[in-house]
Amino acid sequence: MKNLKYGIFLLLFAGTISNAQAQKEQIVPLDSAFALAERNSTYLKITKSATQTSGQAVKVAKNQQLPSIELGVSAMYLGDGTISDRNFSNSITAPIPDFGNNFSIEASYVVFAGGAISNTIEKSRLEAQVAELEHAKNAQNIRFLVAGQYLDLYKLYNQKKVFAKNIDQANEVVRQVQAKLTQGMALENDLTRYELMLQNLKLAVIEIENNISIINKHLQITLGLTEDVIILPDSSVQNHAAVITPSENDYLREALTNRQDIRMQALKQELAGKNVQLSKANLYPSIAIIGGDHLDGPITIEVPPIDKNFNYWYVGVALKYDLASLYKSKDKTRLAKLAYNTATHAYQAEIEQTKTALHAAETRYKESFEKLHAFEKSYQLASENYSVINKRYLSDLVLITEMLDASNMKLKAELQVVNARLDVVFCYFKLMREMGSL
Repeated sequence: MKNLKYGIFLLLFAGTISNAQAQKEQIVPLDSAFALAERNSTYLKITKSATQTSGQAVKVAKNQQLPSIELGVSAMYLGDGTISDRNFSNSITAPIPDFGNNFSIEASYVVFAGGAISNTIEKSRLEAQVAELEHAKNAQNIRFLVAGQYLDLYKLYNQKKVFAKNIDQANEVVRQVQAKLTQGMALENDLTRYELMLQNLKLAVIEIENNISIINKHLQITLGLTEDVIILPDSSVQNHAAVITPSENDYLREALTNRQDIRMQALKQELAGKNVQLSKANLYPSIAIIGGDHLDGPITIEVPPIDKNFNYWYVGVALKYDLASLYKSKDKTRLAKLAYNTATHAYQAEIEQTKTALHAAETRYKESFEKLHAFEKSYQLASENYSVINKRYLSDLVLITEMLDASNMKLKAELQVVNARLDVVFCYFKLMREMGSL
């Protein structure tokens, strides 16, 4: 039994090693990640299907412009008739031919319906445009989500490099302290402190690697990649950001043109207007051109019935009017107007929200550059300070605690620079999304 468990353990262990070896690293540029996400995202497939459905709905609405043709064919067995007085007395049997038949065809074409048909078609077109904008908006959100995870992944890989470099430096300091310790020029406590810092750095690397694995899994699913792919960010992603000033771009004007939320609200306002027109269409009669042909047999309107076919045709104009619309349409129209007012307020609210979002995104984007410059200066000063403290420590002019503080300060400053560079790119993407241009 023990041998069996041991064998199973070896197989699982070997499988784990095999899977690890089968994994392959792959550099995926951000533009390629966008394309993969748009092609493979299940969520986008749903909204894409919705746009196709709304497009088909437009075709269905257009069918109302086509003539309507009704065809009827029937065959029947006819029983004999009965003739009687008005008080149901003196009844006699009236023979009727047993076989009856009927053939009819009627065509009609609506020439006026109070704008109901044209407004229904236009309403379907507007709904199709809303569905397309919804899909475009979701595609932008997916791109923004991918961009955020992509940049987080890049940050983590950079942080891993920074920590690896600091681990190397810490190992070097440990060797220096050990050398001093053998010479009686350092305390055992000094070595313990640096070894503790070294262990903390190694633990931080483990956490970074786990975070990389988690984000990599998210991106694998979103991009539709296989589980054996380890995604490596392309360094060119840092080139996506550029300094933008209000004099170069009118953010609001571009947002009014491109932002999907604003365009959708404008279309919904127009849709509400179409509903107002449709509610009024019931107040008008429906006028159609009609034509038909009927072939009936036998001729039962004669007594005795005539065992022959009777054919007749007709063309003309048909007028229909729902009298109930005189007292029902008033409330429908009022309801449609209230919905239109709501859509108008929603459109104005979306513009106001866009102004606020654009101002915040622009402010944060400018702020990201200021932070980057400040962190770069801090890193320069921290590096210079570390170099000075390190030399003074080697000359026994400072304590190990000052060396630790300088090292931690340099590590923090370096990580801030790494993150700030990618925060600039993220803020740029956020600004582009708020303008509807991502």
